[in-house]
Amino acid sequence: MIEKENILYLLKETLSSLSNNDFLKLKNLSNRTVHSSSIDQDGSSILVAVILYSLSKILERDFYKEDPAWDVFYKKVLKYLSEAIVFLENNDIKNFRRSLKLIRANIDKLSGNLKIYISDVFRKAEINKASKIYEHGISMEKTAKLLGISLWELANYSGQKLVFEQNNESKTVDIKSRIKLVKKFFE
Repeated sequence: MIEKENILYLLKETLSSLSNNDFLKLKNLSNRTVHSSSIDQDGSSILVAVILYSLSKILERDFYKEDPAWDVFYKKVLKYLSEAIVFLENNDIKNFRRSLKLIRANIDKLSGNLKIYISDVFRKAEINKASKIYEHGISMEKTAKLLGISLWELANYSGQKLVFEQNNESKTVDIKSRIKLVKKFFE
């Protein structure tokens, strides 16, 4: 854990952003984490980036808050973030990581649509952050491994993003182009 002070700052700002319902600040904090994650290739930094981005996307949509399970989920997220801060301040890296992982595990205790929506947000956040780390020059294989996603998911997302940026419009990449892109990564 190289970036202790930075991660402490990010987590404290996250608690503040959550209490103020400031999803834009959360998204910016997450983007700030990507750069250091790319340099350090530290699993904890990457996990923090995914959590922050996921929480920003969740807060961005008000319909989550209407679900009866939302309050319990939200309170547990705050609890685990607070614990993670205390553990990191005390250099207890093992319990720090455990607290972060409990945020994600908290999703499994949800039911119905809320569980599906939040699980999907976290999965998409992992792919999004993987793409950002890949853009920083880390190999696709290493990036996929760091975030626990498949090469196919990363190549698919990166390929779609590349086409969007080149054409400056939203467009899905056809399957033949995706296959060609994946083949290039293995050459």
